[in-house]
Amino acid sequence: MNTIHLRAIEPEDLDFLYRIENDVKLWNVGITNVPYSRYALHDYVANASGDIYTDHQVRLIVENAEHQVVGIADIVDFDASNRRAEIGLVIEQPFRGQGYGFSAMKELERYALDVLHLHQLYAIIDVRNETCLQLFRQMGYHESSRLKDWLYDGREYRDAIVMQTFF
Repeated sequence: MNTIHLRAIEPEDLDFLYRIENDVKLWNVGITNVPYSRYALHDYVANASGDIYTDHQVRLIVENAEHQVVGIADIVDFDASNRRAEIGLVIEQPFRGQGYGFSAMKELERYALDVLHLHQLYAIIDVRNETCLQLFRQMGYHESSRLKDWLYDGREYRDAIVMQTFF
């Protein structure tokens, strides 16, 4: 397992965010399919309160032991009263398949349980994203439902699988 560190987004991460948010290959794994301007991303970084109870989300940079940025992790749709949240993770292409995803997921879970005191985490994953589904299964997540025609890439609809874990 690779050593990683999760940290807050800094203004110096703007180029990385711009690259991730505007990578059209990643649009089919999330809920956005429009490009973000540098201004919009700068505004997000500058104005995010850093308080998950206010923003209902937190975005964290994933760094390896050498302090290289290897990805980004999200906790979104934070629901404090029901003690649950959705998680997302993107590991940049050069760092995939090296265990960073697994390590980042472990840290996200530790944060969700020890700091946020959540009862459950879930992710909505494209049925064709076998690598991601395999990671979540390896982490002990279970398929709770299949959402028919949930994702649309501009050409076709795809099913999504809701993966959940409980603490």
